[in-house]
Amino acid sequence: QVELVESGGGLVQAGGSLRLSCAASGSIFSINDMGWYRQSPGKQREMVATITSGGSMYYADSVKGRFTISRDNAKNTVYLQMTSLKPEDTAVYYCNADILIKTMLGPGGFVDRWGQGTQVTVSS
Repeated sequence: QVELVESGGGLVQAGGSLRLSCAASGSIFSINDMGWYRQSPGKQREMVATITSGGSMYYADSVKGRFTISRDNAKNTVYLQMTSLKPEDTAVYYCNADILIKTMLGPGGFVDRWGQGTQVTVSS
């Protein structure tokens, strides 16, 4: 049993900053890729940023230069630092992680988990 819990969303004016956090907990052996996705009303969920276990980062073109993804492997936590926020960044932000489960016999299988989502609203 593993879960992801997000925090840090809220209301901010255009040009402002927010930092999202997502902590994984449960029977975790290790975590591969972690990432942030977002979904606005009437739109499909889209990738915002991802980070591999080795620290390679990938960003959507729309957030390059404004958002920074990072992770703390000791804490099983991924962060998204968002700066220069725009009204079009308004969405529910979800974290995602590819988790290798820990069993009594050692590593089990991989599971893909999503957080519950956190609302980010940017006012103009």
